[in-house]
Amino acid sequence: MGLTTQKLVVKERRQARRKATVNFLIDSGAVYSLVSAPLLKRLGIRPHREVEFALADGTRITRKVGDAYFEYRGQGAAAPVIFGEEGDEPLLGATTLESLGLVLDPFKRQLIPMRMLLV
Repeated sequence: MGLTTQKLVVKERRQARRKATVNFLIDSGAVYSLVSAPLLKRLGIRPHREVEFALADGTRITRKVGDAYFEYRGQGAAAPVIFGEEGDEPLLGATTLESLGLVLDPFKRQLIPMRMLLV
């Protein structure tokens, strides 16, 4: 299985001047995206709750969660973000992908527009 990474811009909100480009590992099996806590704090993003997560090996961890604005190729959307701790790597999760209207093409290993259905 190959790993896919993608750079996205992260900001506090759409009009925010402070921003950072983050190289994410795309993990469509992860619900939320993860960015280092120090970077999120520098951008003015603050946590508003704590959430318990189960890792693939069954380990349970607790992390702070807030909201961030993500941009990819000029398109942006808000989504929850996990405040990563030391040793945590940036992840781009399913909630952020859906907010941006994107899916991972596993064969080409790139992000593509989601086919939108109104059901």
